[in-house]
Amino acid sequence: MRTKQETKDLSLLGAKQTKYSQDYAPEVLETFVNKHPENDYFVKFNCPEFTSLCPITGQPDFATIYISYVPAEKMVESKSLKLYLFSFRNHGDFHEDCVNTIMKDLIKLMEPKYIEVWGKFTPRGGISIDPYCNYGKAGTVWEKVAFDRLSHHDMYPEKVDNR
Repeated sequence: MRTKQETKDLSLLGAKQTKYSQDYAPEVLETFVNKHPENDYFVKFNCPEFTSLCPITGQPDFATIYISYVPAEKMVESKSLKLYLFSFRNHGDFHEDCVNTIMKDLIKLMEPKYIEVWGKFTPRGGISIDPYCNYGKAGTVWEKVAFDRLSHHDMYPEKVDNR
């Protein structure tokens, strides 16, 4: 259980009046201290209700966003992540830009050892787009892990029958 001292900088967790940004808002992201920085372990978020807008047509795009990371000193607080992802709702960007923006914002926020973001977008016009990006901290074993995971990514096509 986290103490009040450990969570004193978290303004969103437990807040009664949650404000939902109507445009891209990386400033809502908050962190807390990783109590186990000496351990390498994955934290995974599955966000099945992600929406953004096509920057050309303005039509909505829907996706499940998967975020996996190996924390260093800081971890992202989940409610702030939810509000951050919600802020894409009226944001116009291509699928590939959305996942890269999410990854870069989280790298800037937490400086993780490793992170990957994968967007599984529902089809529009008969085609789905599933961009994947990752990062491993330079000069660490995680840099090689990032290259290996990227170079072997999606080698075995998934069975897609639920979109």
